[in-house]
Amino acid sequence: MSIGDWIYDIFGNSEWGVLLCIFLIFLVDALIFPALPELFFAGGMMYNAAQGGSLLFGAELILVVVIAEVLGVLSLYYVVGRIRIPKRIEKLVNGYVGFLVLGDERLILLNRVAPMIPFCGAFIRIACWDIKKSMLYVVAGCVIKYGIIAIMCDFFFEYYNGPDAQTYTLIFIVLVIAVSFVFSYVMKKRAKKS
Repeated sequence: MSIGDWIYDIFGNSEWGVLLCIFLIFLVDALIFPALPELFFAGGMMYNAAQGGSLLFGAELILVVVIAEVLGVLSLYYVVGRIRIPKRIEKLVNGYVGFLVLGDERLILLNRVAPMIPFCGAFIRIACWDIKKSMLYVVAGCVIKYGIIAIMCDFFFEYYNGPDAQTYTLIFIVLVIAVSFVFSYVMKKRAKKS
């Protein structure tokens, strides 16, 4: 039994269970703490491949990711707008955003490649970024990143047998996460120097 099978057995080994699991993981990732959602998304794609590889289900996975991310970001945006944020935290957030390569909403898109801003909804509110533009970047980032992951997962399952395809998919996801952290580190170092 693989890790993906174990996780999805918790939510019921069905399409609805997998979609619910993906939704909750991405919601937690957007609201509370980083949850390595790429790994769970790949698990959803592995489930899809095991069921015959439906293009519709792959699209549903991406749609659930977008809905969860938007809901999480907007919820955090709303909460931060309703509570009084200490001036010290506002100054810290604005200083942090100011030293990054991009200091506006485009940072949300870059954040998909190089995670630099946790709690995106809070950053949007505190930095006074345009909410419509921010949501556009959240949606675009989700569709691009998870669309590429979906295509790669589909490729591995199309051209390799089950166990090999799972191995290659997991290696690919680990590489995506590792490259993201390295890219994030390099971007932060460059921003500090400039």
